[in-house]
Order: sequence, then structure tokens, then C-alpha cells
Amino acid sequence: MKQVLQSSKLAGIRYELRGRVPRAAKELEALGHRILNMNLGDPAPFAFPVPEPIVHDIIHNLGRAQGYSDSKGLFSARTAIAQHYQSSGLLDVQVEDVFIGNGVSELIPMALQALLEDGDEVLVPTPDFPVWTAAVGLADGIARHYLCDPDDNWLPSLEDIERKITPRTRAIVIINPNNPTGAVYPEETLKGIADLARKHDLVIFADEIYEKVLFEGRHFHVAAVAPDLCCITFSGLSKAYRMPGYRAGWLVITGPRSASSSYREGLELLASLRLCANVPAQHAIQTALGGYQSIDDLVGPKGRLRLQRDLAHQLLNGIPGLECVRASGALYLFVRIDPQMYSFASDEDFAYELLQDQKLLVTHGSAFNWFGTHYFRFAILPSLTEIEDAAHRLRSFLESRANTRNGQQAKKPAYTAID
Repeated sequence: MKQVLQSSKLAGIRYELRGRVPRAAKELEALGHRILNMNLGDPAPFAFPVPEPIVHDIIHNLGRAQGYSDSKGLFSARTAIAQHYQSSGLLDVQVEDVFIGNGVSELIPMALQALLEDGDEVLVPTPDFPVWTAAVGLADGIARHYLCDPDDNWLPSLEDIERKITPRTRAIVIINPNNPTGAVYPEETLKGIADLARKHDLVIFADEIYEKVLFEGRHFHVAAVAPDLCCITFSGLSKAYRMPGYRAGWLVITGPRSASSSYREGLELLASLRLCANVPAQHAIQTALGGYQSIDDLVGPKGRLRLQRDLAHQLLNGIPGLECVRASGALYLFVRIDPQMYSFASDEDFAYELLQDQKLLVTHGSAFNWFGTHYFRFAILPSLTEIEDAAHRLRSFLESRANTRNGQQAKKPAYTAID
């Protein structure tokens, strides 16, 4: 039989969050090893239950969830989403502006495919949530990475953004709060990005899935500071409501409707081609958005997530050669390893060797399209005891590896984003 080959469209497409290192962790688990997972953004394994009223509503409506819904989603769910944004100051959002999908990760490729021609460029942050870079490539576009500056609390560099804009640039992606850095962008930064989008006629894609996971600062919707621009805002139930497995996300398109009518038609076509999103989970949306916001208890001064964030930040920065900015939002710390103290062939090799030696799983920084070689992402979802255990294992591992790789000390990299 002739060999069946994968499509050439997959050349260069990466998703290392489920790549070599996590696969090695599964192999070790199959051999009976207990892996301490500090790489996951899934609340479920760490005893963060879905709020009971949401579960009850899904169960109550199962009998009415057997057929297809409208391709854009249930009217009641889209109404709740529209009202959510109206209450946040986006008064012009209507039900027809809302598209529901099987999580944001389904809607990102759909939104890009509806917009891009072959060779169009999209500005994507580095570091990023890697679905964005991969989805741009799958839509035959080119991801151009702009710098989020570690020396400026991981805020986007407006200068680097403008340097990366070319005549082929169609859109810019903003991830706020940011995964993996935990940065929450001030209104001034968002206005600066909006000014550049206005100047160069760019569409804005705003990934706001962590909008309610805030420890400090205030979250501003990009669409609210750029009402005159075509802005596509993404959010869902996976993080704030701890229900990623239910697959309930949405996008909302705002800005002048006359200017985006063709694009809206494209979105409706692609939404129709997949028939509809998961109907049972759509019944959770109205209850989730309109009910008690239990996430506020988790991120507040005495909340579990806040305490875990604080402890992780304290312990990691207490390990010689490690440093990280305290996350203002989201569920992660993005940690730098001092290359003058520890040299590894790559950050992926660091994560792999840490796994083999300490049975501790973290995600290497380059998995997020970060160009530095000495970073890793550390999730704050595990318990305080597990965070203490992970910090102890990290310290032991690094003490055994100090200045033993490559026979020389490396210098701190200059932060100039690559293309």
C-alpha cells in the first residue's frame, strides 16, 4: 500500500504543551511513577469543582439538549453573553454578535480562517498561548511575534509591535490576562495597541479567557477602548468556572457592523459547517454568567488561588538562579533560569531532565514561542503542599546541575523578539 503522508500544511505547526516532555511523563506514569504535575491549566485534577448550580442546570436541561442548536448557539446562552458584555460597558453588543463554540480553541482557527488570505500576517505576542501561532499557520497566514517585555512586567512593547507591521499585516492578537506570564494589561497599554491598530487598519483578536482570574489590577476589555475598530473577543467557562471539559466558549465581534459585514458572513458560514457547538454545555452559560461568581472567593486575599500564587512566587524566587514576576492574573508563573548558574542545551532539555530526575513536570518556555532558552511555566493550581514539594524538587535538581552543562557560562540574553 502506498504510504499515507500527513499534509504539508502541518509543516512547522507545533503544540509542545502535549509534545515530547508530556509524552515522557505519561510513559513514566505507565511504569508506576507518580508525576508531580505543575504544567496543567486544567482545574479539575486539583480539586476545583464546577459550581453545583451550573451542573444542576446542565442535568435539568439534558432532555432538551438532544438536537442541534442554532449554528451560532442557543439564543438564551447568547443573550446571557451579550448582557455580560453590556454590563461591562459594551452597550452595543447584540445577540447576533455572539458565536458559541466548543471552547475558545475551536473558535480561534475559525476566526482566523474567515479573515486571512495566503501570506497575510498576524501579530502574535511572544510568549503566547501556542494555539494562536499554530492556527495562523493552518489558515495559511504568517505569525509575526511581537515582544512582551520581561523587564517591563511582561507588558507588550508598542515599539516592537510597530516595527513588525508590514503591508501584509491584517490583525493583532492580545492575550489579557496573559498565559503564560500572568500579566494584566493596564488601560493605557491597550489604548496604545488600539492606536496602532487604528493607524494601520488592523483587526484585533482579544483572548480574554482569564478575564475573571485576577489577583491585582483591573481587567479592561480591548473592545471597550476600541469601539471604532473590528474587535473579536474570546472567552468561556473553562477557567473562571473550572469546567474546561464541558467545552463552552464564545467569541463576540464588535465595531462598525457595516465595515465587518463580509467577515461576519464568513464566520456564519464556518459556524454552519460544523453544525453547532456542544448543546448540553450551552445550557450552563446563562447560569454561570448570571449566578454567584465563586472565582472571586478563590482569587481574593484569603482565596486558595491567591495563597498558592503567593507561595509559588515566594519559593521560586527563593531558589538561587530562579526569578519570576508575580502574576497579576491567570494561573501561571513564567520563570527565568539564570544561564550564568545553570546551562542546558535547551529549555526543553531542562524540562525533560527535570522530569526524569525528579518526576516533576513543567512546561518549557519555548513551547510558548518564547525565543529565550532559559524559561519554564509553573502552574499554580496544585495545592500548597504540592507547590512546596515542587519547589524542593526544583532546588535539588538545580543544585545538582549548577554550571555543569556545555562547559561554560552563558550570558543573559538580550530581549529582542525574533520574527
